[in-house]
Amino acid sequence: MREEKSVTAGPEAARLDKYLSEVFPEHSRSFFQNCIENGQVLVDGRPARAKEKPREGSIITFFAEEPRELEAKPEDIPLDIVYEDGDIAVINKPKGMVVHPAPGNETGTLVNALLFHMKDLSGINGVLRPGIVHRLDKDTTGLLVIAKNDAAHISLAEQIREKTARREYTALVFGGFREEEGRVDAPIARHKTDRKRMAVVPGGREAVTLFQVAARYEKYTLLHLRLTTGRTHQIRVHMAYIGHPVAGDAVYTKQKFPYPTQGQMLHAHRLTLTHPRTGERMTFEAPLPAYFREILSRLREI
Repeated sequence: MREEKSVTAGPEAARLDKYLSEVFPEHSRSFFQNCIENGQVLVDGRPARAKEKPREGSIITFFAEEPRELEAKPEDIPLDIVYEDGDIAVINKPKGMVVHPAPGNETGTLVNALLFHMKDLSGINGVLRPGIVHRLDKDTTGLLVIAKNDAAHISLAEQIREKTARREYTALVFGGFREEEGRVDAPIARHKTDRKRMAVVPGGREAVTLFQVAARYEKYTLLHLRLTTGRTHQIRVHMAYIGHPVAGDAVYTKQKFPYPTQGQMLHAHRLTLTHPRTGERMTFEAPLPAYFREILSRLREI
């Protein structure tokens, strides 16, 4: 159901999101911030700007779709289960699979597959993200750990927060490097004008990516990378920021990659964690997917 309301700004209107939350207390300030970012708030017929203070007499209109309840249902989707016990499971996620249901991706997700294959999953993140402790982008392949109970979830989430869990990636990026290894320390936040993208933004959340050269090709470099923070799209944003975007990435670079990838060439190849019940330090590895190996083979021949 579509909701649309208008109000005329008074003589002392506060910042737009705050003002609307006061006029329409059934909605929160964060609700209106999201509406403004999505172009769902108009001031005198034009899209509102973030942090805007409306002038007296301005006509403010907002509209939003009433949220529709999503439901995660079990689906018989094959899974590459690298490891499983009563507390955790480690999955090698394929390219093209979304981690959990969301508008526009309500079926065919990793969660739908987990609900079919596994009896127990943690409930901390709600009915749409059972067992999900961390995520990979749709077109990023590789290792994810799944929590099968709440105690395991709490332990794994703390390990990620305290940086004792190690997540290591392989990426093919544009260009060559003089150095053998390096560090990107640049804060990340939502892009100011494109809400679907992230960007390096002063005052954003801390984000640190470590990288090491694994192989060099004529126009590309194969990197091993390690995250010490886990921001959305972190590796993709950081690599584009330093002028070496990930090959095949359709969001963070306009450079054309002459090989079929269906998305960025980024693979989570190693995951190290402490088992939440036994305390054992465990490392899991996933080989590069076949398409990734084939492209590297072709680059070696150039």
